[in-house]
Amino acid sequence: MGAYCGVFRCVTKRGYLTCAECPEYPCTRLKRALKIDEELDSFISHRAAFENLDHIRKFGMESFLSEQRERRLLAKRLIVGYNAGRSMTFYCTTCALLPTRVITQAITRVERQVLVGKINSDDRKELARHMRVAIEDLARKLDIDLSLRRKKR
Repeated sequence: MGAYCGVFRCVTKRGYLTCAECPEYPCTRLKRALKIDEELDSFISHRAAFENLDHIRKFGMESFLSEQRERRLLAKRLIVGYNAGRSMTFYCTTCALLPTRVITQAITRVERQVLVGKINSDDRKELARHMRVAIEDLARKLDIDLSLRRKKR
């Protein structure tokens, strides 16, 4: 938490809302806080951090917040509709790393299979399994790895 506090102190001391506003972005302090050199993730992937800040820089905070609201609604839809008890981190990572159109495409793909009777909508595990396959297939086509990078024990 200390490194994040250092980034927060730096941003607020300079009078910015985010690092995206700073002319020194991306700086060593931010890279160190996100453990970029170690290529590790915490409970969610940090790979999206620079993409998010780049989006803010290019399109502004309102555009970013609008997209984040859409991602939150998609995450809620996945967790409420397709979680068999072990998919929350996967769905959160999915919503952090995949374009929203692709997440919507995966949901539509599974919902069509339910409608035509290929998937039993009463079987949560089957729903979750099919959703995971649909998401992983679309992520693979975009060459996006959804696995979190952890320290080796």
